[in-house]
Amino acid sequence: MSDSIRTRVRVRAPELRGRGWLNTGDREVRLEDLRGKVVVLDFWTFCCVNCLHVLDELRPLEERYADQLVLIGVHSPKFEHEADPDALAAAVERYAVHHPVLDDPELVTWQAYTARAWPTLAVIDPEGYVVAQMSGEGHAHGLAVLIEELLEEHAAKGTLRAGDGPYVPPPAPTTSLRFPGKLAGLPDGSVLLSDTAHHQVVHLGPDLETERARYGSRETFNEPQGVLVLPTDVAERIGYDVVVADSVNHQIKGIRLSDGRIGVLAGTGEQLRERTGSGPALKQDLSTPWDLAWWIDRVVIAMAGTHQLWALHLAPNPADSTVAVLAGTSSEGIRDGAADEAWFAQPSGLASSSDGSKVWIADSETSALRSISLNDNGFEVSTYAGQGLFDFGHRDGPASEALMQHPLGVTELPDGSVAISDTYNGAIRRYDPATSEISTLATGLAEPSDALVVAVGGEVHLVVVESAAHRLTRVAVPADAQRVDGPAHQTQRPPTELAGGEVELRVAFEPPTGQKLDLRWGDPTQLMVSASPEGLLVDGGGTATGLTRTLRLDPTVGSGTLHVSVRAAACDGDPVTGEVPEHAACHLYQQDWGIPVVLTAGGGDTLHLDLRGV
Repeated sequence: MSDSIRTRVRVRAPELRGRGWLNTGDREVRLEDLRGKVVVLDFWTFCCVNCLHVLDELRPLEERYADQLVLIGVHSPKFEHEADPDALAAAVERYAVHHPVLDDPELVTWQAYTARAWPTLAVIDPEGYVVAQMSGEGHAHGLAVLIEELLEEHAAKGTLRAGDGPYVPPPAPTTSLRFPGKLAGLPDGSVLLSDTAHHQVVHLGPDLETERARYGSRETFNEPQGVLVLPTDVAERIGYDVVVADSVNHQIKGIRLSDGRIGVLAGTGEQLRERTGSGPALKQDLSTPWDLAWWIDRVVIAMAGTHQLWALHLAPNPADSTVAVLAGTSSEGIRDGAADEAWFAQPSGLASSSDGSKVWIADSETSALRSISLNDNGFEVSTYAGQGLFDFGHRDGPASEALMQHPLGVTELPDGSVAISDTYNGAIRRYDPATSEISTLATGLAEPSDALVVAVGGEVHLVVVESAAHRLTRVAVPADAQRVDGPAHQTQRPPTELAGGEVELRVAFEPPTGQKLDLRWGDPTQLMVSASPEGLLVDGGGTATGLTRTLRLDPTVGSGTLHVSVRAAACDGDPVTGEVPEHAACHLYQQDWGIPVVLTAGGGDTLHLDLRGV
């Protein structure tokens, strides 16, 4: 048993409080009813791709320790739409969450456990004490080690109890489509649609109802999203007609429509952890590819999991295809300019402009419309609408002032304007490049995630994917769009109160038992700190080794967001000496925080963050 378990500080776990429960048969779950079991709280929000990664990481642990572990999701919403109980219930089904979920729209339990990031994990021992807290993803191994230690300790103490947990499965769904994601048109007016929760791609006739074919299965796809029909000459060259973003399998796959053949074009099937990469496409890890576009003879990939755009060059022999980062550093936020210095936040929708000059981008976590273009200086990223990670709403007018809420799709209209699937507002918005204005084309839609332009009786229509209603809907494009002057919103999570002047930033990281920080070639940790607005951070920004940093904040700025990224590499140590062998396996832990702060005279002078604190 590790020293960390024997000597940990014992802190009683706060009770779980919220609006209600899902997956429990409407019964409330109390911590005292879970005594004798290891409890893991997963603080998540359903917009967050990193939270979806953690759901997948936790599934094997749920199965392995089914009799002794209780996993509880604490849903703490970022966007207003995520606080809707019906939207949460749909998301729990959409992402196959097979454990109890506490609906915490007021962030009561979030604050009780001092969570600061999505996702955050908190571990409670069988006696009801919090013993660890972890931010970000990639903690599955360390969590398994900790669970084993707790089971061993409490079996010896006689405080361990096996048996069924509080999970009650909901009724099985019955619709022919289930949470469809993206679509693409074929020359005969039929469409290809990613039937995401059924893990298939479906071919529908022009009536949008008649099924001509289904491609794949759960063994082939796992929550497919983007669907791209390749140019005819490219399809003939590589032997596939359609390219699919297989999001949870972290792969790009091809479909040959004539016989239904499906093959891997990029990705190993493992999730990318390093956040950079290039080389042979079949040997490169990817991270939650969400949408695709054809541009400059490449497949552009919205790599939502690393907040980047990638480019895939397809060769006749898949072994010769290559993939590389096109734009984005993996830092999360809005930053324009040179592509290799730009920031994105979960890009989720792509559309190439008809003139080939750019790719339009729905940057979902910043609720922004952006683009990438190629000029004499190289690839460049621009923003047309969107304020930042925590600002959203439904407001039309000048694009620089307009607000959206987690858009997932973009579609160029025949006049060169852009239709935006404004998902969490249930709307289709329109950006007019000629006037730099945002307007509203349609409202009352159920989480629209993509749209396709079609002609109906000489009029322009959109076929809209209403993901939460499990259907496709035709929407006429009006000659005069609406104007909505709705409210502006900010994420409900309370800002952290800090003092102006010097603030000590400390990131806690304790490697799992059996791992050590490898100091043979220097400090294996790294902190990157910046701020929005930039003037908030007077000193202490930039990238350097170490897990502590003295920041100097300008009290006259008043408030803003601190962007903190941390990386730590721990390697398997010798079980006897504790030293790291020369060829030991190493593990990378990393997390990005966007922390809203307000500077007050009585604010704290220390900002403590947990990468992995025990």
